[in-house]
Amino acid sequence: MHKLVLAVAASISLSGAAYSTDDDICEKGLICASEPATIVAAMQEEGYRAKLEKDKRGDPIIRSEVSGYEFEVYFYGCVEGKNCNTIQFYTGFSAEDDNTPAYANKWNTEKRFIKAYTNEKKELLLEYDISTVGGVNKRNFADTLDWWATMLGEFSQFVKAQKPATK
Repeated sequence: MHKLVLAVAASISLSGAAYSTDDDICEKGLICASEPATIVAAMQEEGYRAKLEKDKRGDPIIRSEVSGYEFEVYFYGCVEGKNCNTIQFYTGFSAEDDNTPAYANKWNTEKRFIKAYTNEKKELLLEYDISTVGGVNKRNFADTLDWWATMLGEFSQFVKAQKPATK
């Protein structure tokens, strides 16, 4: 019983770190969710359109596009719209009857990085979460953007391969 209490206490202690804000100053040359302008600049440097706005809660949001897909970059772990610690690349596709959890899970079991899921409206949604606590260098962030774009392209091929051929 004592070991269980210690394990639960350790778990709670460690999980708190996952929700901490990034109060440190974003060092020059690094990309940080705590400084959304660094993410916008890094995206633009890689040729992406990146428009910084605020979401309904007042947190930053970036709207962009790659390979014909519109997407958003959401900011998480924010306190009053500042000191965010993670970002999430997100896009969604129209509702279709084929958009089932099994369909999304087929993608998830075959691919890494981007997670697919469906909602109650049968929309198909894709997400890619990134922590930037302490900052991410430009090369790593450029690689992150490349993975996002590459996986969206692969997702397009996955969708085509799953659809039955029409005669």
